Amino acid sequence: MSDTILIIDYGSQYTQLIARKIREQNIYCVVKPYNKIHSLFTNTSNIAGIILSGGPNSVKENNSPKFNKKILNLDIPILGICYGMQLLCKEFKGKIGQSKSREYGHAVISIKNNSNILKGVIKNTQVWMSHGDHIEKSPKGFIVTSVSKNNVISSIENKSKKIFGLQFHPEVYHTIKGKIILSNFVNKICKIKKKFKIENFLLNKIAHFKKYLHGKKIICGLSGGVDSTVTSYLLHKAVGKNLFCIFVDHGLLRFNESIEVESIFKRKFGKNFIKVDASNIFLKRLKKIKDPEKKRKIIGKTFIEVFEKEAKRIKNVDYLAQGTLYPDIIESIPFFGGPTAKIKSHHNVGGLPKQMNLKIIEPLKELFKDEVRELGKKLNINSELLDRHPFPGPGLAIRIPGEIDKQKIDILQRVDNEFLKYLKESKIYNEIWQAFSVLLPVKSVGVMGDERTYSYAVSLRAVTSVDGMTADFYMFSKNDLTEISKRIISKVEEVNRVLYDFTSKPPGTIEWE
Repeated sequence: MSDTILIIDYGSQYTQLIARKIREQNIYCVVKPYNKIHSLFTNTSNIAGIILSGGPNSVKENNSPKFNKKILNLDIPILGICYGMQLLCKEFKGKIGQSKSREYGHAVISIKNNSNILKGVIKNTQVWMSHGDHIEKSPKGFIVTSVSKNNVISSIENKSKKIFGLQFHPEVYHTIKGKIILSNFVNKICKIKKKFKIENFLLNKIAHFKKYLHGKKIICGLSGGVDSTVTSYLLHKAVGKNLFCIFVDHGLLRFNESIEVESIFKRKFGKNFIKVDASNIFLKRLKKIKDPEKKRKIIGKTFIEVFEKEAKRIKNVDYLAQGTLYPDIIESIPFFGGPTAKIKSHHNVGGLPKQMNLKIIEPLKELFKDEVRELGKKLNINSELLDRHPFPGPGLAIRIPGEIDKQKIDILQRVDNEFLKYLKESKIYNEIWQAFSVLLPVKSVGVMGDERTYSYAVSLRAVTSVDGMTADFYMFSKNDLTEISKRIISKVEEVNRVLYDFTSKPPGTIEWE
């Protein structure tokens, strides 16, 4: 039985969102870079459908990723998204034009003809666009099924060949009916019946590591966040007492976080939980460093040095486990050698040194945050741990633009503490994906107690998201923002101005650096 959707990656930042949306429907899928699919043509019996992702290139460029014609010989339904649609158009002799301006962000499309893939979608519906090139004339044998407000072709299909193209991104949650569209493709067009369950992922990983790591000692970089927590619990199921959890206090944690993490995980792992205070060495190496990429690489390298030192002390340790997720990878380096553009180096991916004594294990690297939380539930992890907002490995280092010192860290810790306390007291913490404060590298004039002040400004950031790849700012009430601002300024005397960040992702990232 054909039960797999093959996603061919042409370098889109959203490729793994496609995979996640499909997995949400309990359907198994694999992601392969366009230049590494040759071996797949020897056995395609399990492939029920193929999706061609978007990408940053133009199909009109000579060196752009090309379409593999062998795909057409498989007699399997094909869906091209954005760049993937343009590749199909080019292959079937349609006409592609270059826009004077990009069609980017929210857009409304109008359905023009009956469409198998757009069934259940209202005539005028909101989608998410991100493209420069566009189709000027659809290929022979294809019908135009929708157009955008600018009368740009938004979708095409060839019903007899079961080939479909979408100029917009159904995988991005800003496309209101995106889930229905992808469901139409995998369920109605590809007709997949065998379902995939996240529990199987967990069981397979545990079985794999029981065999792969039998008798081996592993250290796990444990921060207390959701990702490293789930990683530690999963590996503990597989290797038991051979797992050593290392918590590194790098001096860039949130208010009282070091104490809280030690209290929680000492109970779980006992003597195999090890706390290392390395704050002095981290802060020393970050002194006078302004560039965010340099900060991340310094932090990544120093983490590894600390882990390797602890590994030597424990003795006979070969492996380092990390709670790396797919968004970390896709923003840092190409996944599986693919063409994805680098956005920033995450300390645990692009920030790692080239030469390491420990082999890296990343059980969660193909997953998104919501999937990891679901795994955590299957592992019976306390909801208080699973519901924690994401906190980056580099910590406050990337929330203090410019130079870092102990005074700035102390100020930001207290600001952030007041912000998060208010969210929890007001019962809105769990409505928000991630919330934090940024200490701006500027001071401004203020008036407090009839006296002039010249103090720091801070920016608050709170976003809603499903997967961390896209996000919207959280819409606080005026009363909430007023109260938060008053609380911060009254409790943290070094701050006299509070701002709120109204930027979505994209175009911004969630973190500032």
